[in-house]
Amino acid sequence: MNPEELGPMPSEEAIPNPPQIEPDEAQIPAPLPSASTAAKASPAASASAFFRWLTYLVLLPLIAASTAFFGCISLLCGLWDPSGRQQHFIAHLWARSLLIFSLSPVTLIGEEKIRRRHAAVYASNHLSYYDTPVLFARLPFQFRIFAKQGLWKLPFIGWYLNRSGQVPVDQSSARNAVASLNRGVQTLKQGLPLLIFPEGGRTSTGYPQPFVSGAAYMAIKAQVPVVPITLIGTHELLPIHVYHLNPRPLAIILGDPIPTTGLTTRDADALTQRLLQIITSTYLEYHP
Repeated sequence: MNPEELGPMPSEEAIPNPPQIEPDEAQIPAPLPSASTAAKASPAASASAFFRWLTYLVLLPLIAASTAFFGCISLLCGLWDPSGRQQHFIAHLWARSLLIFSLSPVTLIGEEKIRRRHAAVYASNHLSYYDTPVLFARLPFQFRIFAKQGLWKLPFIGWYLNRSGQVPVDQSSARNAVASLNRGVQTLKQGLPLLIFPEGGRTSTGYPQPFVSGAAYMAIKAQVPVVPITLIGTHELLPIHVYHLNPRPLAIILGDPIPTTGLTTRDADALTQRLLQIITSTYLEYHP
């Protein structure tokens, strides 16, 4: 195509000059502060930095020393206490020390709902590595925990779990998983409460994730109630993939026991969903 076929091009005089707009200084936004400036100006960032170094230099060594100290005592008690009751008391003292090091007070709400001399499945949301110490420190009764088998391989902690009658969960196959659940049922039938985290792992968001039905299955098989436990604040204290503490007030909220009398294992999924709804609504109610 020839340029002539496009028609005449407008001359420079035919093109109007765009209006020149003078900037209004009042409308020009101020430059945003740099990330480093904002961090320096933020009290929260300064506090986080302080607790990070406090954790690395002071609190973590204290936590490690406490775990080793009480772990050794627990092993000694295991030589003459096959019931695990003395070891549970030592775990309670260990957990109390970790709460002191965390600089985080804990409020227990609903203690009157605990049936101290009756077996039950206590099902809790799982927010942090600090969940277990918080529950060992504040729940005022003997219980056993239902936890991943990998924890049994950890020094001191694994030794305590093995000698104190805790229940490992082997998820390498469906058959082994069912056998683990049945071991939990036997613990309940012996009259000991069982503590379990139905999420199967720590949440990355702080909000409850879908539950697996193991807690409901064991409660139904043993015909004992399920007690929902809602933890508040431990996610912020020690989130997943974070290795320093951010002290804050914590709370344990005990819900009303859910009876399982007359239920069968076919009702386990419905009971699990009910449990999840209760814990989720309680978390949303109490979480700041």
